[in-house]
Amino acid sequence: MGSVFERYIRQKPVVGKEVFLARGAIVYGAVTLKDYSSVWFNAVLRADINEIVIGKYSNVQDNATFHTGSKTRSELGDYVTVGHNAIVHGCKVCDGCMIGMGSILLDDAVIPEGCLVGAGSVVTPKLKAEPHTLILGSPAKVVRELSQEEVDGLKNWAMEYAEVAQYHLKNKIGLGSLLQS
Repeated sequence: MGSVFERYIRQKPVVGKEVFLARGAIVYGAVTLKDYSSVWFNAVLRADINEIVIGKYSNVQDNATFHTGSKTRSELGDYVTVGHNAIVHGCKVCDGCMIGMGSILLDDAVIPEGCLVGAGSVVTPKLKAEPHTLILGSPAKVVRELSQEEVDGLKNWAMEYAEVAQYHLKNKIGLGSLLQS
């Protein structure tokens, strides 16, 4: 286990351009934050046993928790919104998704492109979803296909958060800092 610690814990996060990290957020270990992503107040991204990757223009909202499995990293694609108090653990969320507030995504779960996971849903690895679908419940199930307008709206949420994050950066409001290993 010691080599795992050396491989992940001691890595410093890799931060792209114009990334917003809010005061109180914790970003630790083998984390990559791509350009224009944001991590909001009191969110925790702890990559001590595997990697966490946050895509371009994606946002991790207040109090969300990210961790990994020893064999599964946590990965967000581009233009993803992760709502307040969500838990993302060792899974993959593809481009253009929204993960609702208080949702839980378990190891090995995969959320296809352009999906909306409703607030409070629990997504297990057994979920088999197609792109552009609404996913709800505990355990989560596919409820219906999303309209193109709904899919476009998911990306718009991510872009709005990116704009708010850029305002915070420009005006030096609520800025946090990275932990040093």
